[in-house]
Amino acid sequence: MTTYDHGTRDAGPPPPTPPSPSAAPSPSAVSAASAAPDAGRAARPSSPGGSRVARAWRGRPEDPRWARPALWALLAVTTVLYLWSLGASGYANQFYSAAVQAGSQSWKAFFFGSSDAANAITVDKPPAALWPMALSVRLFGLSSWAILVPEALMGVATVGVLYAAVRRRFSAAAGLIAGAALAVTPVAALMFRFNNPDALLCLLMVSAVYCVLRALEDARTKWLVLAGVCFGFGFLTKTLQAWLILPPLAVVYAVCAPAKFVRRIGQLLLAGLAMVVSGGWWVAIVELWPESSRPYIGGSQHNSFLELTFGYNGLGRINGNETGSVGGGGGPGGGGGRWGDTGIDRLFGSDMGGQIAWLLPAAFILLAAGVWLTWRAGRTDTRRAAFLVWGGALLMTFTTFSFMSGIFHQYYNIALAPYIAAVVGMGAALLWERRNEGGRAGAVASAVLAVTVAVTAYMSYVLLARSPDWYPWLRWAVLTAGLAAAAGLLLTARLGRKAALAAAGLGLAAGLAGPVAYTLNTVDTPKSGSIITAGPAVSGGMGGPGGGFPGGGRGGPPGMRNGRLGAGQQGQGQGQGQGNQQGGQGQNGRQGMPGGGAGGGQQGGQNGFPGGGFPGGGGPQQNGQANGQGNSQGQANGQGQGQNGLPGMMPGGGPGEGGGRGGGMGGLLNGQRVDAEVKAKLEKNAGDYTWMAAAIGSQNAASYQLATEKPVMAIGGFNGSDPSPTLAQFKAYVQQGKIHYFIASGGMGGGPGGGQGTSSRITSWIESTYKKVTVGSTTLYDLTQKKSG
Repeated sequence: MTTYDHGTRDAGPPPPTPPSPSAAPSPSAVSAASAAPDAGRAARPSSPGGSRVARAWRGRPEDPRWARPALWALLAVTTVLYLWSLGASGYANQFYSAAVQAGSQSWKAFFFGSSDAANAITVDKPPAALWPMALSVRLFGLSSWAILVPEALMGVATVGVLYAAVRRRFSAAAGLIAGAALAVTPVAALMFRFNNPDALLCLLMVSAVYCVLRALEDARTKWLVLAGVCFGFGFLTKTLQAWLILPPLAVVYAVCAPAKFVRRIGQLLLAGLAMVVSGGWWVAIVELWPESSRPYIGGSQHNSFLELTFGYNGLGRINGNETGSVGGGGGPGGGGGRWGDTGIDRLFGSDMGGQIAWLLPAAFILLAAGVWLTWRAGRTDTRRAAFLVWGGALLMTFTTFSFMSGIFHQYYNIALAPYIAAVVGMGAALLWERRNEGGRAGAVASAVLAVTVAVTAYMSYVLLARSPDWYPWLRWAVLTAGLAAAAGLLLTARLGRKAALAAAGLGLAAGLAGPVAYTLNTVDTPKSGSIITAGPAVSGGMGGPGGGFPGGGRGGPPGMRNGRLGAGQQGQGQGQGQGNQQGGQGQNGRQGMPGGGAGGGQQGGQNGFPGGGFPGGGGPQQNGQANGQGNSQGQANGQGQGQNGLPGMMPGGGPGEGGGRGGGMGGLLNGQRVDAEVKAKLEKNAGDYTWMAAAIGSQNAASYQLATEKPVMAIGGFNGSDPSPTLAQFKAYVQQGKIHYFIASGGMGGGPGGGQGTSSRITSWIESTYKKVTVGSTTLYDLTQKKSG
């Protein structure tokens, strides 16, 4: 057993000492001395000879010959997997792609994370995740590949850093298992090929854990400070979510670091200062910058990034009180939040399980086993500290995700993926070592490994069975192979080493077969819009933000089943009524949307939505149907069905993604399809205006901005509910000749909750004042031409 396997890093030969006059040290004594941990303090590695480049290529001298080639192969396969057919997703989430395009044109927009180069409003996150993509677009021009390749490379880097973090305390096999498990986790493959902030956040969190583990080796302050910097930039990526794992990491360091207690606390304070500085410099500039000369802070109701941080993107995610969100502004609904029933089983449900739960039971079993096996080690034992760090991050994130009542999408689960993968790799390697020791301890280790393999195979069977028509043979093959491997692990003491390796390999293959199949399906399927999921459609998923909405349940936005766009049975829900701008109150539903009808709101449909609907939208449709009727008075009566398309709940709509112009939820979830005629109309004389056009909601605006590469003002931000610009400000912009067109339809009108919202007032003023121009199926208002009379 090599030295680093028991708590020291890459410890070479011990420092030479003069031989004792009475006796020279024997080779066995030297070996024992080097293997003994020095109170948890790692020895500095000695150079094994050759350059760092050579070592990086060949690996450690004590590594098996296959270890480093296997690592390079893992990284190469991950690279191909994450880059494969990447451009098929187009601009992916156009909300962020438009901000990337803006940042590639304006350094001011780059700094603030503005949705357009004229800096009307920012996205509802800090801008760090946009910066790598914006720099790529500046270098290579606007394209899907320029936007998405940086995300894919972040995924490859995350796999590499995770391998390095696990390998420092465990075998090369442990690092490879962890890296492979992360690479093929469906939600990881999904998000490392997408342009949401989660890819960068995942890389930063894994890097932070790596730095903490390095600091735990010998209490070097620089590694803890670097961890603080990672957390600071994580805050600039996705605000407070980055700090979710801070408590367990800080506690583990305070208890387990090989230094005096006072020094440990001082180091933690320095790391905290580094975190505040690296994350706070941008916040300070934004808060001190005069509001009149910077863009409005999207997602806030009072143009404040601190309000956004602690409200919509902070405590609101925990307690469900998210003013400005879809259905926000109130507390969580009965029995759970609007975004699904909360509880310990949340992440195992039909809508979440296929994203992340494949190895989750195995991680819990192996975490318990790892802590048990290292419990009697010394305070500074780095193997136990590794289990506590990764396990603490896993438990903290799992608990928060299971019980948070605010907005929660399936793809958020990428945050769990590296923690699960690390624990599985470390736990499996440690149990395998104990199994090789033989005796009673070896038999117990074999039994725990067998149980883990069997449970994982059964979990895969359950998840695969939720897609009964999708490769139905696979679930049986996985279950059979897993149970056979579990039996083999129990009998390996009698069958010998080769049989044990074969059983272990079969168990690993059975455990990863399901995630690999889901990941390949994900890679082969273009993804776009605000709400995306990995893998095939599943049965039993529930749509709607959940809890407070009729027909709603756990999962994605209204009318979606299992968080996928209409992947399943017909969603039925009817609503009739009229309401120009003032939304009515629907039975068993929330207040109707402006222009969306009063809601009569029958509950009677699976995955339905309360009556009323959204103005001018059109549900996205792909291989499905969506039918609805509506008018400017807000009359709505729609029902429909779809597979891979939203049910026809949007009044005034037409086909959307893959089938026409309209975007999901009136353009909230995905942008519009811009035809050549509309594009040419908008581009004519666009250089004479600050904003070529304005539209309700960021996704609607983004479609036209990406098509023309000209600034389009997103009225009301992402949801169309931010009070920016005000009606007075918008009138001033029009009078100053800064905006040419208003793009009608789409968006959420007055925003969630109905009433005389800013977006609704602007829309009404435009409709009553300016001429309407119809180009194909698109309605524009020329803000330079008033109605006659």
